[in-house]
Amino acid sequence: MTIRTRFAPSPTGYLHLGHAFSALTAYGFARDMDGEFILRIEDIDHTRCRPAFEQAIYEDLNWLGVTWETPNLRQSDHLSDYQAALDQLRDLGVLYADSRTRKGQAEAALSAPQGEDTAGAAPAAPAWRLSLEAARRHLGARYDDLAFTDLVSGAQPARPEVNGDVILGRKDIGVAYHLAVVIDDARQNISHVVRGSDLFDATHTQVLLQALLDLPTPQYLHHALLLDGEGRRLAKRKGSKSLRDYRAEGLTAADINEIIAQTPRSVA
Repeated sequence: MTIRTRFAPSPTGYLHLGHAFSALTAYGFARDMDGEFILRIEDIDHTRCRPAFEQAIYEDLNWLGVTWETPNLRQSDHLSDYQAALDQLRDLGVLYADSRTRKGQAEAALSAPQGEDTAGAAPAAPAWRLSLEAARRHLGARYDDLAFTDLVSGAQPARPEVNGDVILGRKDIGVAYHLAVVIDDARQNISHVVRGSDLFDATHTQVLLQALLDLPTPQYLHHALLLDGEGRRLAKRKGSKSLRDYRAEGLTAADINEIIAQTPRSVA
């Protein structure tokens, strides 16, 4: 089996040290195992993604000395595939339309053409949710046997209940993260998903989706998260210092590796 890892940033801001740590961890894992490293641009959220941020991702990774298999995948080029998977789940009977929120009801009312029959709520629904109850019925005994391997914490039972009935289809961007990521991991033959421990709980839902769509379950490595001086994880929305800022100050990739090594981190 060829070892294949991936780094899958969303171009909604500039990369920071936490992103560098994650990319270098996945890249180093693949390199140490004589495997392949994939770059995926997760840009389905057209309301927040920007071309300038995508270009900066390429520049930052090149600066860090990270190379990847080409061409790299951009999710916005595969929207029809995600929609097909959503349709497949709907055909299995494991999705339900959700217009329960006030915002959702308003959107539904505005989007329904005058006089159109909206039986079943599908045309007007602002979201499609995964029904854990229906998924359990569909999978039967397989549901309770769902599991995955994390190289940090070992064998893990998959318990989608920790996330509840997640949204998989959205009116604004079409499909949600959970569905797109399992399609792409299978499409790209990812053997090991190397990512931050903040996404550990997401794995429970993604393993369920893999079972429903008859997709393979890769192994996982959920690494620790880098923390700022106040013990909070680094994040774009918190204004964490970007890699391009470090580069503008004249630092090198070696300097970044040294900073990462000295940065406190969470226990994965």
